[in-house]
Amino acid sequence: MMQVGIFTGYFPYSLEETARKIRALDFNTVQLDVSFKDMDLSTTGIDSQKAKTIRDTFRRYNLPVSCISGYTNLVHPDPDKRKANLEHLFQIIRYANELGSPYVISETGTYNAESDWVHDPKNKTDAGYAECRDIIGELVHFASSHGVTFCIETYVNNVIGSIEETLQLFADIDHPNLGLLMDPTNYFEEHNIGLMDLTINRIFDALADKIKIAHAKDVKLAASALGVALAEIDGDEAHALRGVGMIELPAPGLGSLNYDLYLKRLSKKHPNIPIVIEHLEEQDVPRAKRFLDERLAANGL
Repeated sequence: MMQVGIFTGYFPYSLEETARKIRALDFNTVQLDVSFKDMDLSTTGIDSQKAKTIRDTFRRYNLPVSCISGYTNLVHPDPDKRKANLEHLFQIIRYANELGSPYVISETGTYNAESDWVHDPKNKTDAGYAECRDIIGELVHFASSHGVTFCIETYVNNVIGSIEETLQLFADIDHPNLGLLMDPTNYFEEHNIGLMDLTINRIFDALADKIKIAHAKDVKLAASALGVALAEIDGDEAHALRGVGMIELPAPGLGSLNYDLYLKRLSKKHPNIPIVIEHLEEQDVPRAKRFLDERLAANGL
């Protein structure tokens, strides 16, 4: 049976209060955002003692950490910003096992300077791909030396966004410490959202054996172009994102994703995988969890 989880970042409180609130909602795993109101977890603030305190707190609440958020723009066009992004990600990888999980997740990034989720023409050039690939290769090598698997989360507006680009990356970096965070909604654009089942099946036919962790949000065609739609929440842009262009990315159960097909395809090779809810506000978490629990039960998963 699949484990249903939630990002800790949707609960912007102290460490103890965050764990208590999530446990009260009957989750049994979390994706750890390394940020709590009562702790300095900046790049230089993370250390072994703090990492173990975080891990042990969630374990005490029977909330094992399934994976760790390291989301950052790997190819930010500002060299100083890119350097800072990567330094922080390397720190999270360094302490990942002490934080509670050997899986660290990040998007691949974009050369757009304004937003991590907006396309830039360089993203789809050979030079842009090669630079991103080499950075990911360094991260995988570093992760391997620390007993960690670095997982990418693809997104259509990032450098690695399509099924074909994802396959190319795994062919170029053929390493057991590179994994995939599966979120089928990230592969949809205006041209293929009307081909829901075909696209989901293509995703899993190509990528099922790369998956380590899964996400649960939704997708639908917007009534008009959104620009970059961000919710007003206490958190970073990754948690605030609700859509780009003609694609909305709402909470699970609020869009058109064929969840039954998604869960059936996911479970075929990964029957016990953690699936982590996202793209919502704290008050919507109980509804989203009920929706996902109902779809899992209906499909015997």
